[in-house]
Amino acid sequence: MFSSLPNLLTWARVLAIPLLVAVFYLPAARPTQDVVATVIFVGAALTDWLDGWLARKLGQTSAFGAFLDPVADKLIVCAALVLLVQMERTDAIVAAIIIGREITISALREWMAQVGASASVAVHSIGKFKTIAQLVAIPLLLYDGALFGLIDTRLIGNWLIYVAAVLTVWSMMYYLRRAWPYLQGAR
Repeated sequence: MFSSLPNLLTWARVLAIPLLVAVFYLPAARPTQDVVATVIFVGAALTDWLDGWLARKLGQTSAFGAFLDPVADKLIVCAALVLLVQMERTDAIVAAIIIGREITISALREWMAQVGASASVAVHSIGKFKTIAQLVAIPLLLYDGALFGLIDTRLIGNWLIYVAAVLTVWSMMYYLRRAWPYLQGAR
């Protein structure tokens, strides 16, 4: 299952991360860099949906895929947020909140799996809404221009990334509350 089509798509998402970063170090005009980075990120986001759909459709779900998929998602989102902070397109506090939550919840899920309670911190709709807000905000902020000559992508992207930050805190509190009985008993 390591090289199934869904897992290969997930690996492509991991490999897209250095490409996303490299775009901003290539000798090209900033608008060209912005468009290429946006295309890379949107392509990666689409493979996130596609690999899950294919894994279920083809009966190729695997423990490795279940591990790698969220790791790939978190890595590309974190890399994009660092780039956006460096380019002053979003605030460092927003990136710190989102990245901090991802690390915290990943560690919490790993620990909960070790104590046999992973179902307590399974993906919830709040987390899904957070992900949607991030996956729309980030390409808008990467594009950083007037889409169709009308839509201020930085304005909308920043609004959505703040929504994502709020949902990030909300979802983290939800998962921590679900894990609280297990955390209280931990020694």
